[in-house]
Amino acid sequence: MTDAHLAPTRLYHNPRCSKSRGALELLHARGLQPAIVAYLDSPPDAAQLRDLLALLGLPARELLRTGEDEYRQLGLDDTTLDDEALVAAMAEHPRLIERPIFVHGGRAVIGRPPERVLELL
Repeated sequence: MTDAHLAPTRLYHNPRCSKSRGALELLHARGLQPAIVAYLDSPPDAAQLRDLLALLGLPARELLRTGEDEYRQLGLDDTTLDDEALVAAMAEHPRLIERPIFVHGGRAVIGRPPERVLELL
């Protein structure tokens, strides 16, 4: 576990994603320097994902990127899979995690569109 995963203000970020870059630019423009979690390089474990889901107030399925190859290969469209199975899949295959995720003030939001990160400020 990295320090960034524990920071109170953090952005789960993929620098190759335009939405993620846009969210970071919006935060920087407002003087915020969140801890950056490069989640593809340092993926959250299952416990961290459960914590994120609690902050987001979402079921695990809503954090999945359904367009990724892993989604189809792992059969994650199976509606009988419970949250634990989906969390395990995301922990093992971090490309499945929707991005960016901004955590601030004890809450979290998925930055799609990027302007959603401003809801927590």
